[in-house]
Amino acid sequence: MQITQKISQFPAFLLLFQALTDILVVLNMPVARQIVVFIYLTFIPGLIILKLLKAEELDGLEKILVSIGLSISFCMLVGLLINELYLLSNLSNPLSLAHLLITFNVFSIFGTLTIICQEKGTKTFDIKNIKQIIFSAPFLLLPFLSITGAIWVNICGNNIFLLSLIMAIAAALILGVISRKFLSLNLYALLILVVALSLLYHTSLISNYILSLGSDAPVEYAVFKITETNAKWSHIFPLSQHLGYGRLNSMLSITILPTIYSSLLNIDPTWTYKILYPPIFSFVPLILFKLWQRKLGSMKAFVASFLLMAQNTFYTEMLGLNRQMIGDLFFALLLLVIMKSELKRFHKITFFIIFSFALIVSHYGLAEIFLMFLCLALLYSLIFKRQIRNITSVMVILLSVMMFAWYIFISNASVFDSLVSYGNYVYSQLSEFFNIESRGEVVLQGLGLEAPPTIWNYLSRMFAYATQAFIIIGFIGLATRKVTSNFSREEYLFIVAAMTFLSALILVPGLANTMNMTRFYHILLFFLAPLFVIGAEFIAKFLFKHRKEFGFSVLVLIILTPYFLFQTGFVYEVVKNQSWSLPLSGYRMDPVFLKWAMRYFYESEVQGAIWMSKYVVNNDSMTYADAISTSSLLNGYGMMIYGVNMGRLSNVTNFLPGSYIYINQLNIMNNAVITNTYLLNTSDLKIFDFSSKLYSNGNCEVYQTGR
Repeated sequence: MQITQKISQFPAFLLLFQALTDILVVLNMPVARQIVVFIYLTFIPGLIILKLLKAEELDGLEKILVSIGLSISFCMLVGLLINELYLLSNLSNPLSLAHLLITFNVFSIFGTLTIICQEKGTKTFDIKNIKQIIFSAPFLLLPFLSITGAIWVNICGNNIFLLSLIMAIAAALILGVISRKFLSLNLYALLILVVALSLLYHTSLISNYILSLGSDAPVEYAVFKITETNAKWSHIFPLSQHLGYGRLNSMLSITILPTIYSSLLNIDPTWTYKILYPPIFSFVPLILFKLWQRKLGSMKAFVASFLLMAQNTFYTEMLGLNRQMIGDLFFALLLLVIMKSELKRFHKITFFIIFSFALIVSHYGLAEIFLMFLCLALLYSLIFKRQIRNITSVMVILLSVMMFAWYIFISNASVFDSLVSYGNYVYSQLSEFFNIESRGEVVLQGLGLEAPPTIWNYLSRMFAYATQAFIIIGFIGLATRKVTSNFSREEYLFIVAAMTFLSALILVPGLANTMNMTRFYHILLFFLAPLFVIGAEFIAKFLFKHRKEFGFSVLVLIILTPYFLFQTGFVYEVVKNQSWSLPLSGYRMDPVFLKWAMRYFYESEVQGAIWMSKYVVNNDSMTYADAISTSSLLNGYGMMIYGVNMGRLSNVTNFLPGSYIYINQLNIMNNAVITNTYLLNTSDLKIFDFSSKLYSNGNCEVYQTGR
């Protein structure tokens, strides 16, 4: 079917979408406002920029993916510009709704008028097969099942829908591998997107509050809340001694970006992170699929993408790292742009500069890792005497200048100071080179040097080791040229750099601890996941000489399917073994484990922290709480940043006069207090003998010691 469409209809669509956005914002129509404005912010600015740049070298899916990156970049960059320019004009709230709405309208209208002036003639769009719409319908049920299942767990504590979701995703994997004819309608991209979104929502929607999962989400929430409340972003954090808060405050991905979304969508900050960031992050495996598709084919690129999504870091730890979710998007887009050899030089440099800046202001660690990969690729090209065109010294210089300028001059150079402190930490650990335990628990597990606690953990590790073995075999096959591949020189050099970095994480004491080995491995899969496919092909060639494709499918499914079921916690829940899956097994977790490992907080505890943020305003007072509350809850919902000193409860704590004591549900209901190193009874604190109760909601209390 062909549809001939006048080009002028595209600008008309942009203007109508802008008008619809304005109407919904002004009238504040619930649900419709949130859906339409989210689509507008995530796609429309990028589509306008892409049209103005005339980047016709990109295919349809690439245009969608690049437009998302351009839109998010635009939100952060324009938010930064109006923040600084409006402040110079003595406007105290530059990121308020009115200012944001005016700015986006001006850009949209002028951008659309420019497009109208540029365009001439007509364009023909080809809709090849209406069956795509029919076949895509069942896939769309996966996110619905995920959302329903998470809500059902929150209300009833019943995980039946989520268990069904995991089984359905496993079935989708099998379908994607064996039914190539059925999925020949280019439905792989849609399948990857809905699987990613379903996995992310099945965790993020558990609880009505921020899930830390042992990561930085509470502090990310705090710096976001400060920016949103003030309707402005300050590049200098008030307390320079707080390096952690300072470096997070310098990241626009968790300050200006969520403020723009929250303000224009009229959505609570908590739900901005829990509902809006997962759909953006779900495009990361789709970008990588597109990157690998030309080299591996659609089915095998789907397998590589599924490996990335199957590893539990993707849908657990990453949800506690909102800045890295956005950073991952630009990391993947930079790889896509660099490897797109058909891009004109102007377009490649333009996209590289935009996405590099966006990466720098999204996540400092990822920007540093990306710079390292560029440098290693250039170095290896010199060593191996392989000339490359897609990675140049100009790129390295541009990225370095932007990175160090931002990290040194923003937030009192807290990011740069943190980088130096990490370097000093690794240097100090070198004396422990021959102490294998200095590599960290995750590295020891990955090397098989730590005994699994149960047979189920043993089986889980066996399948994880199998995925790693396939990756290693694939790399050896490439290095020895026993395997033919379509990888470009740049891609091959990036793979070599990734293996070099992985080796360093294992060999250098303390290096893996700087950002957690699980997060490092997640990023390295951006380069190494295709090796899993190559390794499986290499093995299948020997085991199934005359039916290599059949053998490949069998190998992939017998490894990847159980790997996924173990990683999600499905198997552990079915056999009722110790599980780390909060969505599937949270209902049967020990309260101490739930608090210590998951950083899970109940509504009463959050309300108590919010009360503290409103009424505990004496900056000279100490606030005492257990180790989990001080590290996660109070510095998030409690907003205890500006000089409010926090101490941790223990049986040897000397409480200062006039200080506050926060008691959470675990302390009250289970008579347990988590300290830095051990567990003790609440009664051992003896705080009730010399303090008065200021607040109580049944399961959370606040006391104040006598003066």
